[in-house]
Amino acid sequence: MDPLSTVKRSAPCGFSFQDLKRGPVLAVTSVSVFFFLIVLRLINEVNFLRLLTCFGQTGSGCAPVSEFQLQAPTHHGGYINIKTREPLHIYCDLCAIVSSSGQMTGQKMGHEIDQSSCIWRMNNSPTKGYSEDVGEKTTVRVVSHTSVPLLLKNPDYFFKETNNTIYVIWGPFRNMREDGKGIVYNMLKRTVEKYSNAKIYITTEKRMDYCDFIFKEETGRDRVQSGSYLSTGWFTLILAIEACNKIHVYGMINDTYCRMEGSRKVPYHYYEPGRFECEEYLLHENAPYGGHRFITEKRVFAKWSKQHNITFTHPNWTV
Repeated sequence: MDPLSTVKRSAPCGFSFQDLKRGPVLAVTSVSVFFFLIVLRLINEVNFLRLLTCFGQTGSGCAPVSEFQLQAPTHHGGYINIKTREPLHIYCDLCAIVSSSGQMTGQKMGHEIDQSSCIWRMNNSPTKGYSEDVGEKTTVRVVSHTSVPLLLKNPDYFFKETNNTIYVIWGPFRNMREDGKGIVYNMLKRTVEKYSNAKIYITTEKRMDYCDFIFKEETGRDRVQSGSYLSTGWFTLILAIEACNKIHVYGMINDTYCRMEGSRKVPYHYYEPGRFECEEYLLHENAPYGGHRFITEKRVFAKWSKQHNITFTHPNWTV
């Protein structure tokens, strides 16, 4: 069973036509269609609008009812706007998730990436000076609590120039607590006071626990007991699976890459020299405490790609 498949279909409530026996057949049919459309709307608001537009029509843009799939919800209660206290609202058809890896260097995929419905980036990975390879647009930026100070080194760029970007910040309770003792939360609070249009969402403690639960379900290992930390990629993909119809991940290596092609000296990040990807992956994977289990996570991602509409390229994954 896929632990991420939490949305369940609801069956229509029973409907009696006893009172319509004497009415014309056309009236019965009209009422049936009306209630059928209402049920579809309750199940899936996005598909309801498309179905209503296409009702009675044919063509490539209008698929039969049987071809519709239950889409992701448009609101996500595990992420709360730090200013308005409202939950995150987002739904995208095709999401491009752009890795921060040096694998993106020289790929010239920027134009293709920017054609996607939503473009997702991680931490402080820049676009200026790298747009030919990674694109210019950013819809969602998922950020680790440890990377928030890096954003604040250039706050005008991240929160003023790109004020349409949604920022989703994840971190442990000790840094995100809202009683004045959460260091990172306090930074974010001051940021939205200065940049009133900044769209900053914090990941709730319950959602953090859920992401830990998924890690244990998928790997059989308790994250805390194993002495590891989840990566920003983990939080990004879990949210994207819920928010996107299709996902295209650029520049993320799979779990066998470092064993098969580890001799290649690819930078850990496309925007900073000095560290190499496979050296970092192996260091973290084997760390007794405090490391990210990058390789383990990629093994899980390969499984998810078979269960959800996820494609990995640059390099291509064989799953």
